[in-house]
Amino acid sequence: MPNSEAVKLQIRSAFASVEFPGDWCLRGSNEGNEPFLLEQEFKGKTDWQALDPAFLDGAPDGYGSALCFFSDEAFRFYLPAYLIADVDGKLNTHNPVFYLTHGLTDEGRGERVNPRRYGERTWFDVKGHKFAVFDREQVRAIVSYLELKRETEEFQRDAIDQAIANYWSGRAAASAG
Repeated sequence: MPNSEAVKLQIRSAFASVEFPGDWCLRGSNEGNEPFLLEQEFKGKTDWQALDPAFLDGAPDGYGSALCFFSDEAFRFYLPAYLIADVDGKLNTHNPVFYLTHGLTDEGRGERVNPRRYGERTWFDVKGHKFAVFDREQVRAIVSYLELKRETEEFQRDAIDQAIANYWSGRAAASAG
């Protein structure tokens, strides 16, 4: 079983050089209120390591849905804060494992996203695009996090195993580019 302190160190190291995407690049959607609430709450928050886990867990505005609405760049920037807070057991609402496995499981891999709007686009396609921003070291840190969570989250174990097999292990092994 991976050591939680080693995993947190690996996450901090892998994401240390990721730059704040800018206030203009925080939300990844214009639909509904939550993306705009997210934008307001994360504006000027340029140091993910300084964010309180309680803030992360409830943002935006108590919905606890920030990971749904970040732009790809903001997701990359803030994800390590969520991963570390989760490893520390400080998240009650947010579930980073879901955001790193949804669409990558055997069942979800071929599931289309709103076919009337997006045609043949699948969740696997969406996640592949979203996760393309991660470099190899970041992917390896994510895999270490998922392997740690697999040991403690029995109800998510199958999803974690499938997501690692279907996507993450291939990305972790790919040459840096």
